[in-house]
Amino acid sequence: ENQARTGSFYWWNGEEQHWANADYQMNALQNAQSAYFVSIVVVQWADLLIAKTRKLSIFTQGLRNQFMNFGIFFETSLAIILSYATPLNTVFGTRPIHILHWFPGVPWSIL
Repeated sequence: ENQARTGSFYWWNGEEQHWANADYQMNALQNAQSAYFVSIVVVQWADLLIAKTRKLSIFTQGLRNQFMNFGIFFETSLAIILSYATPLNTVFGTRPIHILHWFPGVPWSIL
């Protein structure tokens, strides 16, 4: 069951490994799921600001809409809670991520 497919192997610490490292793969999957979720949140920040400022600049309009500010704050808070609260990590299959993993969505926000 834990054997790799015939003719394939994994590299682990610079050595061949002919069986899957299930714990490492699960941690990598959970890290990727958390980073993907957080990237969606970051892109939604930009999407909200783009929809708000179709005609006027953000500097002209400002951020005076309290409902929008609450929405950004709540969405960010929810992403933090889902990523860093240990009981919820088990439920949602996520794990705490490094702060740098919050930034891969930024280039997509700029587009």
